[in-house]
Amino acid sequence: AAVISFASVALFFSQSGWLHDNADLVMIGIFVLGYIGIIFEEVFETNKAAVALLMSTGLWVTYADYFESDGLASSTVLEQLGEQLSEVSDICFFLLAASTIVEVVDAHQGFKVVTNQIKTTSKKSLFWTIGFLTFFLSAILNNLTVTIVMCSLLRKLVPVEEDRKLFGAMVVVAANAGGVWTPIGDVTTTMLWINNQLSTIPTVTELFLPSFVCLVASLAFLVGQVEEDSSLSKSTLPEPAELAPRGKLVFWSGIACLLAVPVFAELTGLPPYLAMLTGLGAMWTLTDVI
Repeated sequence: AAVISFASVALFFSQSGWLHDNADLVMIGIFVLGYIGIIFEEVFETNKAAVALLMSTGLWVTYADYFESDGLASSTVLEQLGEQLSEVSDICFFLLAASTIVEVVDAHQGFKVVTNQIKTTSKKSLFWTIGFLTFFLSAILNNLTVTIVMCSLLRKLVPVEEDRKLFGAMVVVAANAGGVWTPIGDVTTTMLWINNQLSTIPTVTELFLPSFVCLVASLAFLVGQVEEDSSLSKSTLPEPAELAPRGKLVFWSGIACLLAVPVFAELTGLPPYLAMLTGLGAMWTLTDVI
């Protein structure tokens, strides 16, 4: 790997005529090799983020210095790089702020508002309950975050490993179905929304019903594989406890901040990440005050 890396760097800085003549093929090769590294990260024991960074920088260097270039990046390429950086920064700021709001809620045990409502000892009832909770929370909090939260909850709630696998599959399906019908529920939808490829109201009104049908159909299919027994009595989830008023305040404030993002963007015409950063600032101030 070290030899290949050294040879690649030497080739790039050699200003090879072959690179100038075949820059398009080189970029295709870098892209294909990068995706192979990302897909088979467990086989190569590499981190896909590191591979993606190398792939992206390799593509930009090839494009700037060798594709229809005299060996140095032109002002046009630098302008294109600035535009791409701006788009990526929009998404990064948005996701960082949203994730931080969720972490603030979790740090104040705000999710007890949800977990305290789970009291059933029936596995099939619990299956439906977790499914609907995941569906609606994913629409607000981002489906990846909710999947992590719910899977952590299942480790305490469902003691039998085989049952946990089935419940985990259900959580993934419900989270993906729930994340589709709002602009902030899924990273892909958020990217399209930030880039003005879709708008808030049509997304919600036109995608809610198909998403809900997908959820119900999937749960109805999977719940048949759930076998009722008394295993839930061995759950290690703590008994429901009264949540402090500050925890409830932080939870509902966090939900309000996330729900206000599309409204803020529609009313002001400003990028959604500014709305999310405003919400984060409000949550930060609130937790300092209380």
